[in-house]
Amino acid sequence: MNSFLEEQKQSYLFGSNANFVEELYEQYLENPDQLDDKWKKYFDSIQDGNGKDVIHSEIRDKFALLTSSNFADSVATGEISSAQAKVWQLIENYRGLGNQYADLDPLKRVVISKPDFLDIKKLGLSNELDNEFYFDFNVANSNKFKLRDIVAKLDQVYCGTVGFEYSYITDKSEYDWLKNYVEDNFLAFSLSKEHKQQLLEKLTEADGLERFLGNKFVGQKRFSLEGGDSLIPAIDRLINNLAKDQVSELYIGMAHRGRLNVLVNINGKSPAKLFSEFEGNYKFPEFMTSGDVKYHKGYQCNYITNNGAVKVTTVYNPSHLEVVNPVVNGVVRANQDKYADGVNKVVGLLIHGDSAFIGLGTNQGVFSMSQTRAYGVGGLLHIVVDNQLGFTTSDVRDIRSSRYCTDLAKMIEAPVIHVNADDVERVAFVIDLATEYHKVFKKDIMIDLVCFRRHGHNEADDPTLTQPFMYRKVKANPGTRKIYADKLIAQGVINQDGVDKLFEDFRLGLVAGNHIKAAQMEVIPLYDNFDTKPVIIAKPFDKVVTKITAAQVAQITEVVTTVPDAGFKVHPTIQRVVIEPRKQMGAGSLDVDFGMAETLAYGSLLNQGINVRICGEDSRRGTFSHRHAVWHNIERLDIEDDGYIPLAKLENNSSFEIYDSILNEECALAFEHGYAISALKQFVMWEAQFGDFANGAQVVIDQFISSCEAKWGILSNVTMMLPHGYDGDGPEHSSARLERFLQLCAENNLQVVMPSTSAQMFHLIRRKALTNYVKPLVIFMSKRLLRRKDAASKLDEFTAGEFQFVIGDNAVAAKSATKIILCSGQIYYDLLEERKVRNLTGSVAIIRLEQLYPFPAEILKHALAKFVTKKIVWVQEEPHNQGAWMQIRDYLEAVAQTKVEEVSRDSAAAPACGTRPIHLEQLQRILNQAFK
Repeated sequence: MNSFLEEQKQSYLFGSNANFVEELYEQYLENPDQLDDKWKKYFDSIQDGNGKDVIHSEIRDKFALLTSSNFADSVATGEISSAQAKVWQLIENYRGLGNQYADLDPLKRVVISKPDFLDIKKLGLSNELDNEFYFDFNVANSNKFKLRDIVAKLDQVYCGTVGFEYSYITDKSEYDWLKNYVEDNFLAFSLSKEHKQQLLEKLTEADGLERFLGNKFVGQKRFSLEGGDSLIPAIDRLINNLAKDQVSELYIGMAHRGRLNVLVNINGKSPAKLFSEFEGNYKFPEFMTSGDVKYHKGYQCNYITNNGAVKVTTVYNPSHLEVVNPVVNGVVRANQDKYADGVNKVVGLLIHGDSAFIGLGTNQGVFSMSQTRAYGVGGLLHIVVDNQLGFTTSDVRDIRSSRYCTDLAKMIEAPVIHVNADDVERVAFVIDLATEYHKVFKKDIMIDLVCFRRHGHNEADDPTLTQPFMYRKVKANPGTRKIYADKLIAQGVINQDGVDKLFEDFRLGLVAGNHIKAAQMEVIPLYDNFDTKPVIIAKPFDKVVTKITAAQVAQITEVVTTVPDAGFKVHPTIQRVVIEPRKQMGAGSLDVDFGMAETLAYGSLLNQGINVRICGEDSRRGTFSHRHAVWHNIERLDIEDDGYIPLAKLENNSSFEIYDSILNEECALAFEHGYAISALKQFVMWEAQFGDFANGAQVVIDQFISSCEAKWGILSNVTMMLPHGYDGDGPEHSSARLERFLQLCAENNLQVVMPSTSAQMFHLIRRKALTNYVKPLVIFMSKRLLRRKDAASKLDEFTAGEFQFVIGDNAVAAKSATKIILCSGQIYYDLLEERKVRNLTGSVAIIRLEQLYPFPAEILKHALAKFVTKKIVWVQEEPHNQGAWMQIRDYLEAVAQTKVEEVSRDSAAAPACGTRPIHLEQLQRILNQAFK
């Protein structure tokens, strides 16, 4: 009997629905009258006089026994036989595992035998084919069908050219919706003559462009879409579906496979412009200093459909393939935030490569973001262009450890629909399903477009070297356009002359440098989302008024120190170290620390109508507990506590958003960059928990943030706050690797700052938000200075003054100085203390470089000009081979017109030492050398 029970637990009743039965039983225990009579009677029948605390495992076992013994009326009015239970098991096997027997490979390289779990003989049902069984578990509302008809339907639905995966979804409403959509619509799906012709037209465009480019530019890299041609009609149908649902904007992220095809046939890029790029002629605005290869570029158009226009933007992407995905996520969120119902107006589509999707790791972060408060966009649509081999790998065993490349999507229970790309009408069905699911549930859904790659990784690569068998099959495949054209000819939808004319008309358009459907794709300049003129003419050191009035300080202070009501009990520590001191700071009786300086900056920006968005791993509290932008009621008993955000009370046609991020620097920073390029008039900041954690996002920093303007003309307004400073906390918590950022600096692409006082932080934040000088800002924020008293600023420094790129030394008379020390960051205070101890205040001047790039040469020159001495020393706490020295040495000596000495830690492989005693010993050595 035990073996029978174990077998039955794998059936329909216990597979994906075990949780459902248990939930019903839990409801029965709480209130049996809430259940249908059939379930109430069933659970009553198995209590055995033991009250109502039968454990769930007993419920399952008893249920299996009742099923096996033909217990009449145990579930409903009909009989539940052992054969019926096996039929339900068969149905669930088809739903959950039928995809493994589906005809998904256009190349048909492997003959798949019907697996045991779909074999009626193996399930003991071979003699039941003409007997009738319930199809649905809800027998009261189900009809009976012959088993042979049930199997025939299941074979067609679940084992045809589409493979469905949704049985792992635990939300019953989603599971039932998908099951019903598939089983009710799949066999009934049909297309009008007009829609069939449209599919053929888009296949003709996809195939025609690749053939033309292959003939015209022989051997040149284009990362052809050939073999995955169905992608173009798929996107076309998706856009038409979105237009029907009144979606206004679609943002696409994809790597270079098929990108040129998408740019021309979806985004409306002029073929003549593309051909010119193949010939080496690139035209771009003068502020783009490098440009980029043609298959990294983005484009934008209004895509005209019968249901209206959708603005379709393909976002720029470097060679790092999937890294664009969190960027697109951020772009979508930023544009959704511009609408009252943005989640229904703006949608994102990510087009993946098979190996890159599961291999690069980026998408784990993207999926983690999908339903969070900080990053959610109501789900993204996904299409994998599944070439079935990856880069140049010959065996799937070398590129992943799972059955499908899409298995990663199951981490968020996203439905996965596999489809044979040579069956373009089934591709259309899958697109309809995906867009409808996305609209209903606002969640991610994955389409695995199983296709092949007609050429090698690029057109100069010979794939027969590593995949000889596969490429014999590829050579024999006539192509999706030919397959579908022949099908439509057989159906009488079109004749051969019509097929030939479609292709020739498109080819002649390309010869003329035009697209025959150009009117359907109204090209929009990529820079239409901001006015570039004031940005282009802005200079790094332009004056910006950043001070605020005493009245503004008072108003902001009042708001951010007021507990909402008597029922809200704030944590005693927040009351003691945040609220009470900030009241004094706002009144001028206590110097303003960094936490209050930030608060005043954000509050004043909100009052001026400027949105503020901050996200980082501990940003709401602040990594080092300095910010406390969100308060929690310590007596609240709710599991979900959104907290109270005082700064939100200062919104003035503006918004304040602050979130704790996912623990993934690459995706988190990429998202904020994507958000910032679509929100140039907002203050958008990513805060690293520790500055050195930024190296987890190095790809984003290198390929997007530091170079997006030079390569693509895309301006980013993102701010990165990186806690940085040598405090004896070990190699991994001491350095944000300042040298790496300075190595990336050129052509005024970044702004790199190390503020040494709270007022400097205040003016820096406001300057960033108010200036027309739009560049990514990197703030190297000292952890130690957050609470250091002499780094706190007087209140009048906020109501007067501005950000100082260089802070001179007024304590030393011009003629009495025998040495000038230049430094940045928190070591200034160590030098200040040491100078006092050595009684050298009158003879050694200390000048702070607050901004390291763009280098403030003229301002530093002015600060040095007052001194007679030419003995100048650069002092840094980083090792010799790290920090700023090697990157700014030429600047320093050009300004000083003399050789500048350097004092630092010795060159080191690791950023810092691992123990505090050694740290202090090294620091003292630096101070001794600085004042020797």
